[in-house]
Amino acid sequence: MGEVHRLVSAEAAFGLQAAGRLMLQAFAPWVTDLALLVESVEPMRPSGAQPDWQPGAVVRMPFSKKICGDGNVVCSQALMALADTAMVIACSAAWNGYRPMSMIDQTMHFLRPVNFDVIADARVIRVGNTTSFARVTVLGAADKRPVGMVSSAYSMH
Repeated sequence: MGEVHRLVSAEAAFGLQAAGRLMLQAFAPWVTDLALLVESVEPMRPSGAQPDWQPGAVVRMPFSKKICGDGNVVCSQALMALADTAMVIACSAAWNGYRPMSMIDQTMHFLRPVNFDVIADARVIRVGNTTSFARVTVLGAADKRPVGMVSSAYSMH
């Protein structure tokens, strides 16, 4: 993972290209098999942003039968992996580069079943020297209605 850190942190601002490399280099192969797509990365406050803006990332998980527990509804494990992956990318945006990290807490509230593409909007609430805290809103891509709410804490190595 040290190589990933050097590749990503060499850029001026952590963006889509760095996030794409991170997806290929830092995650387990089964996460790559989810075919997640990084749609946006916000490492710096955009002009006109609200006062409560937080750095983050938006990641899409395309619907497929292989991520469904019963063949029709996306399983909870896939939704939690989506949220975790989106948070690693959001934290990397907040730090302007990847740092090795371990999840120390993840709580997800599942609000409704979903059988189409899902979007994870991950936002970093607090970045510390050793611990970071984040939240993810998981939405149905088709209707933008909430599917889940996630809070996470990460320990940096």
